[in-house]
Amino acid sequence: MRIKMARDEHNKAAEHHENAAKAHRSAAEHHGKGDHTKGKEHANVAKQHSQTANQHTDQAHSKSQQQK
Repeated sequence: MRIKMARDEHNKAAEHHENAAKAHRSAAEHHGKGDHTKGKEHANVAKQHSQTANQHTDQAHSKSQQQK
């Protein structure tokens, strides 16, 4: 059961990492076009996804350690 829980956390982390990457690319595109307001909005979304991914990574690591 714990293995599944750790894997779920890893999957959630991966999903947030992917969303962060998409938001970073979008931010870069908007900044490149001179739309810094939209670029900043996307950068903030990327930051939120990165922070959430980090939380899920920490939880997955903790659950993996409990399995030992």
